Amino acid sequence: MSKIQNDSLQRIGWIGAGVMGASMAGHLRAAGHELYVYNRTRAKADTLIAAGAHWCDSPAEVAARVETLFTIVGYPDDVSAVYLGEDGVFAGAARKRNGANAGVAALKTVIDMTTSSPDLAREIAARATELNIAALDAPVSGGDVGAREARLAIMVGGDASAFAGSKPLFEILGANISHMGPAGAGQATKLANQILVAGNMIGACEALLYARRAGLDPGAVIDVIGKGAAGSWTINNLGPRIVAEDYAPGFFIEHFIKDMGLALQECERMRLELPGLQLVRDLYEALAKHGHARSGTQALYLGLAAMNGL
Repeated sequence: MSKIQNDSLQRIGWIGAGVMGASMAGHLRAAGHELYVYNRTRAKADTLIAAGAHWCDSPAEVAARVETLFTIVGYPDDVSAVYLGEDGVFAGAARKRNGANAGVAALKTVIDMTTSSPDLAREIAARATELNIAALDAPVSGGDVGAREARLAIMVGGDASAFAGSKPLFEILGANISHMGPAGAGQATKLANQILVAGNMIGACEALLYARRAGLDPGAVIDVIGKGAAGSWTINNLGPRIVAEDYAPGFFIEHFIKDMGLALQECERMRLELPGLQLVRDLYEALAKHGHARSGTQALYLGLAAMNGL
């Protein structure tokens, strides 16, 4: 990734150095931005620190030292703690405005890229507004490969002018970036995405199980059907991992269960019934109980294979 113009470089905070977050933060650092990082487990940020990022001891410390702050953590409770906790982002921003870290530009924009609750995104935006900070909810799709290759889809909710100002940063991280509406709209779009992913996943796994029972070469099947009407990111990217018996996580099952749960909560609030989504969530929950919570989502194949004695 080539560096951008020096006058566009800024101090950027990054909280969350997991499977996707570490790669994403690395792209910003490689583009020349000064990076300040925090993660609950410091060792996961070691690669970023070795590349020149500055370690911070808390979300509050990150917030007090940067102009733009990104988060990508695990669960809505984690998001709430990072932003609204006693040593969270907004506490640090408030202390900065009261005189700490003089000479460092105040925090202007926070961007949560966790898949979380639309209601929580709106709560964070309201609190940010009280501090004269712009807040964007910007969950992503594309998994570990999309994060590494900066090809993520990024769906953004929040103020349109804040989105426009942050778009050059989004363009370092992804290839398909869209402003979807006001606060919470990014999260709602991501939940629609996860509903579709759930359907694609069970379809891909069942297709490969059928191919196996029919005596076909599953790799050859993927090569053919992946280029036709049945083609999808799931069959073309995760299908080969299933064939190779590679169930390492690009996205953890436990996190996908969380996402489907959020979508089902929204459906209950809207009085919307989605039986397909409920079925896939139930299958994944059973798989997690059998020790696969930290496996990749493609491990659904194992659960379906076991049901069929394969």
